[in-house]
Amino acid sequence: MEIVHLIKVIILGMVEGLTEFAPISSTGHMIIVDDLWLHSSSFLTEHVANTFKVVIQLGSICAVVFVFKDRFRNLINSFASYEPRPVKQLKIIHIVVGLLPAVVLGFTFEDFIDEHLFSAETVMIGLVLGSFLMIAADRLRWKTPASPTVDDITYKQAFMVGLIQCFALWPGFSRSGATISGGVLLGMNYRAAADFTFIMAVPIMFGASVLSLIKNWSYFSFEAFPYFAAGFITAFLFALLSIRFFLKIIEKVKLFPFAIYRLLLAAAVYIVYIN
Repeated sequence: MEIVHLIKVIILGMVEGLTEFAPISSTGHMIIVDDLWLHSSSFLTEHVANTFKVVIQLGSICAVVFVFKDRFRNLINSFASYEPRPVKQLKIIHIVVGLLPAVVLGFTFEDFIDEHLFSAETVMIGLVLGSFLMIAADRLRWKTPASPTVDDITYKQAFMVGLIQCFALWPGFSRSGATISGGVLLGMNYRAAADFTFIMAVPIMFGASVLSLIKNWSYFSFEAFPYFAAGFITAFLFALLSIRFFLKIIEKVKLFPFAIYRLLLAAAVYIVYIN
């Protein structure tokens, strides 16, 4: 295992872990580091490189499961139990209702998105538009949230957040940025919107990642495995840090600082890849 390649995959794991669930667009960051680090590694062909991205994304997903392990345990237990449940409690049906719009549109337009929307120009547009939505959410939010915790979310709110999540099918828009902004605009507390966003991310991202891994299974090799493992572990650890830090500060700083960062990132994408 070459130390230079190992450093590269660790950096990619760090970028994935730090940006996947923060509202700053992991896609935008990966585009910037992609040519600089990933495809410059001789052992990574295009297909193996794409598989590597899926592996490190799974590391980030596992971090969410770890942080919200008690919540997921309660969701599973409540689904399997026939005992009466509290009126106000996040249920699996909330997750299903929230995921449905994006799943339907994602499957319908998957080929179009892959072929036409993954470019520096489209990601830059997504970064800018997503920033405007986040700033609007800060300015127009409910002063007294109707849903102070994730257990107070209604089915209608879950569905409406799911509709807003569809904007994130445009690369660079940021799924977490869209759903947290949508939740806040619909009367959720910042922390409730963030909790719902992270919990809702697990099934859709896990499902997409597993399907991608099955599709690209033939590109795994003994040579690449140590790098895959290093990227996975790095993404898991840094996603763990990122999620916990974000959940601690989101109610204090709101979304505006992240929106400004996204605009700066869009400027960087323009300067490096477009101008």
